[in-house]
Amino acid sequence: MRVLAVLAAAAVLAAGTPVKAATAAPAAPAIQMTEFMAPTGDPGISLYLRNKHPRTMTAFRPQNVVLFVHGSTYPAETSFDLPLAGMSWMDYIARHGYDVWLVDVRGYGKSSRPPEMDQPAGANPPIVHTTTAVQDVGTAVDFIKAKRHVSKIDLIGWSWGTTMMGMYTADHNSNVNKLVLYAPQWLRAAGSVALTAQAGPLGAYRSVSMASAKTRWLTGVPADKAQTLIPAGWFEQWAAATLASDPVGSKIDPPVLRAPNGTVADTADYWAAGKPLYDPSRITVPTLLIHAEWDQDLPTYMDEAYYKLLTNVPYKRYVQIGEGTHTIIMEKNRLQLFSEVQLFLDERRVTQ
Repeated sequence: MRVLAVLAAAAVLAAGTPVKAATAAPAAPAIQMTEFMAPTGDPGISLYLRNKHPRTMTAFRPQNVVLFVHGSTYPAETSFDLPLAGMSWMDYIARHGYDVWLVDVRGYGKSSRPPEMDQPAGANPPIVHTTTAVQDVGTAVDFIKAKRHVSKIDLIGWSWGTTMMGMYTADHNSNVNKLVLYAPQWLRAAGSVALTAQAGPLGAYRSVSMASAKTRWLTGVPADKAQTLIPAGWFEQWAAATLASDPVGSKIDPPVLRAPNGTVADTADYWAAGKPLYDPSRITVPTLLIHAEWDQDLPTYMDEAYYKLLTNVPYKRYVQIGEGTHTIIMEKNRLQLFSEVQLFLDERRVTQ
């Protein structure tokens, strides 16, 4: 592996091929950023991983290595490493002395797109179902464990990513130190329609405009709060970065983000049909559920139900943040999310 820049940032591929150099938001300590492509074992499919940690960090322990995974529509890097007001969530955790990673599962961000995404959406059935995404999480975990020589790591999932991380943990508790589920997905109430639902037959992927993304984002927000919820310029910064992550969709007029439909199909076939994909009682590591009150994508009743099913964890916590949506990660109250998660990560494991 060849490091390209060794000041505030560095970027490399696992095989030594450069991706690009990038610079973290100015802060002390200086943050190093490195990028990798991890093979999955499936022909032509590799996963993009990004890593940040203090430049001076040389020791890695299970208690200070963290992996993020994204939700059903947007890639990990524009969710967890977008430097809003000069700082991303990855930066925040790295500044607390952690080795922080994110991964895009196949079909998202800088990871390989399945060949179906080179064809019209209607030419193939939905791709990248949850079971495939969980396998990709496993690939990322194994890659990080080998790279850092640790036996386990912390996992953080957002939205559909909570299903990936929860499902992975239920089968691989020995690989997980702590589990954070931000806006957890669970069974949908009868008659409730997911905001990602589509009319008619599902194709391999869907195309999302930024106008529809903002409408979805603000669903359920009181009218008198909507104008101040997202600080000025933040949505536009996120939208530009998100569109740029899709080299094909960004060239369409108007530009769109293409997202695999496997998760949409799974919502209809499992979560809206009363059939959970896994059993949370099989999770045996400390777990934090964190949620915002105006979340209409995955409403409060889901995390309340999920919390009750965590019957075999050493300890668990549920935090509800006021005046925030499913995307509180990029709203005025985001530091409440960051600090509550950091508190959970930093504390020594509570013993019975």
